[in-house]
Amino acid sequence: MVLPETEKALIKKKFEVLVNDVELIVFTQELECNFCKEARELVLELGSLSPRIRTKIYDFVKNGDEDLKYNIKKIPAIAIVGKSDHGIRFYGVPSGYEINVLIEDILDVSRETTSLPENIKRLLSEIKKPVHFQVFVSPTCPYCPKAAKIAHQFAIENEKIRSDVIEMLEFPQLVQRYGVMSVPHIVINEDTSFAGAQPAEIFVEQIHLALSRGFNPMYS
Repeated sequence: MVLPETEKALIKKKFEVLVNDVELIVFTQELECNFCKEARELVLELGSLSPRIRTKIYDFVKNGDEDLKYNIKKIPAIAIVGKSDHGIRFYGVPSGYEINVLIEDILDVSRETTSLPENIKRLLSEIKKPVHFQVFVSPTCPYCPKAAKIAHQFAIENEKIRSDVIEMLEFPQLVQRYGVMSVPHIVINEDTSFAGAQPAEIFVEQIHLALSRGFNPMYS
């Protein structure tokens, strides 16, 4: 996936404010999966735009230990890691509207904080059990970036939360499994779901609903 020169120039300007180093880690395989090539090329391009960004490429088959370390179970996958691993993942190629989410994630991970309101951060600090977000999106959905960004921001603010953003067109088996009819579609801990670009307060409410059901997402 090759970014237009004008877009690369804008992204490079944004990356000038990166505070700490960020790793972009791509999981692919030698016999390319669908979209693996595009995901790898995108990450390498972004890595060329700032000395603060380091890129790593792992083979899903050959580097099995790394798959386990980062809890990667499907490809293509992109992990965004700063001083610590907040569990922020993209599955599929962040294209269309989603490229902006990836850029903002890099900035937030570099700062180790987010722009979430203080009242939301306080509510998140009270969550003490594991939470797993899966946010299904599509490149042409203008409402998906809001949901994707909130889920990833939650992961940065609370180490108990990990958040996957999944390109629905690239993972039809998961779309079928979770009954995704439209996007954004958000699944929490496998058994709680809601749809739409809801405000952060609704995300918090849905977390508590999911936790009340007792499912442990640690290994999901």
